[in-house]
Amino acid sequence: MPLLEETTVPQEHPLTLPVVIIGNGPSGICLSYLLSGYKPYLDTTTVHPNPMLFKKLQQTKHVPITEQDLEYLSEGLEGRSRNPVAVLFDTLLHPNADFGYEFPPVLKWRRDKQQHIPHMVLGKATPGGAWHAMEGSMLTISLGIWMELPGVNYRDLTGGKHRDVTSDRATPEEISTYYRDYVKLKGLQKNFVDNTYVTSVQKLCRGQEVETLENGKTDQGDGRVGDGDNEGFGGNGKECVNNAGALWEIRGYQQVQSDTHVPFCLFAENVVLATGASDSPVRLGVEGEDLPFVFHTISELGLAVSQKRLDMNSDPVLIIGAGLSAADAVLCARNSNIKVLHVFRKSVDNPDLIFKQLPKTLYPEYYKVYNMMCSQTYTNAVSLASSVPFPDYTSFPEHCLVSFQSDRKCLLQGDNSLKAFKISLALVLIGTNPNLFFLKGQGQYLGKDPTRPISCKQNPIDIDPYTYECTKEPGLFAMGPLVGDNFVRFLKGGALGIASCLLKRFKKREKLISNGRNNII
Repeated sequence: MPLLEETTVPQEHPLTLPVVIIGNGPSGICLSYLLSGYKPYLDTTTVHPNPMLFKKLQQTKHVPITEQDLEYLSEGLEGRSRNPVAVLFDTLLHPNADFGYEFPPVLKWRRDKQQHIPHMVLGKATPGGAWHAMEGSMLTISLGIWMELPGVNYRDLTGGKHRDVTSDRATPEEISTYYRDYVKLKGLQKNFVDNTYVTSVQKLCRGQEVETLENGKTDQGDGRVGDGDNEGFGGNGKECVNNAGALWEIRGYQQVQSDTHVPFCLFAENVVLATGASDSPVRLGVEGEDLPFVFHTISELGLAVSQKRLDMNSDPVLIIGAGLSAADAVLCARNSNIKVLHVFRKSVDNPDLIFKQLPKTLYPEYYKVYNMMCSQTYTNAVSLASSVPFPDYTSFPEHCLVSFQSDRKCLLQGDNSLKAFKISLALVLIGTNPNLFFLKGQGQYLGKDPTRPISCKQNPIDIDPYTYECTKEPGLFAMGPLVGDNFVRFLKGGALGIASCLLKRFKKREKLISNGRNNII
């Protein structure tokens, strides 16, 4: 890849690109597809079930969606995303999906190589992002077809697997394979650089003070700009697409072979944050949380089972959390006949529990966990004249963890009392947060509430709803979980918004450059 060949530090003229995407999960893959000249048009052989939207689409049926007014098309649409373009793209790809229908997409794709925007996608592993690290045997919360990316049918690529009449969900292993194969099928490999770790992103303003976006430091800029040959985009890249008169400097390293780290430095006119939300598990912040038997990922449970460190005779596994990751851990433990103590803060009747929002027929295994959470509570065990929890699984609703002790005991608080139990290991599965350590203050200033850390649910990055550009930082874009779109169905909307914005800006700039040349002549 050109990264190692051209950007090893120190270097006289680092590579300059119009766009650098940080993150090679489904967000980064989908955006790369749209920046590589693939354009969505209305498929005139289809009819969208929303008559108002269909009428709008017919008005400009020969114009790519990326060149249309996304705000106009999105107006009046409703869906399970706070971002209007995400709802728009989802209904174009999966019309009426929330009503249980499986209508075909109303889009067809054409490639115009002249509209390709040079870009680079930096990822820590092979394309697919966090999907490669997930437990391979679990089923995704979303249906398999909702996980697919534009232009490649998921079922065609996975052999049309169907498990039963009520479920068409997929395993993370199938999804990660699909994403890896997608990049190859669409000829996107040249845009991806694997095993890369970004350590610094800073804005360089020519002739001005450099605003360093790492660790809050500032330094005097030297006005450095790259001389990369961005043909068709202003020659040497010295003109920024954003109006801030700046370039972004991206530094990091690429891991080659087993333990060799090769540093790199890139310049970009625009940077897209597509890093997802699984980097930093949320911690309880209690005594003993750093003890060696306390973990924050479900993979540790699978590892302990496979290494035979846990079996049916072991002390119980403590699982903390009431989300799907905690439910997956319960299922994993019970499938191996391992005893479980399940602790969560909410009551079993709380309407915010994810289990309350899942159809029973599509998610029978999660309904089974929820049923155990309700029926096999510690209170019920005591009411049965026994202080011993249920032999296989006991839930502790409205309880919290007070501390872990070095003798593998945990202290729980609830029902106005303290309870101590001996455990084999603990899994704290209460959510994850993005890790934006390479930005000033970990990117906190980009959030809707700049006084709080970035959180996918509580405090997403504040963006323009139609371009996905950060409201507080021109030339910096964000998509996917960072802006609240945690499902693949909706993160694709970020790719549409960003690609549409950049294509229009580059087209406008090329027109200005062309007019300038004509005036000179």
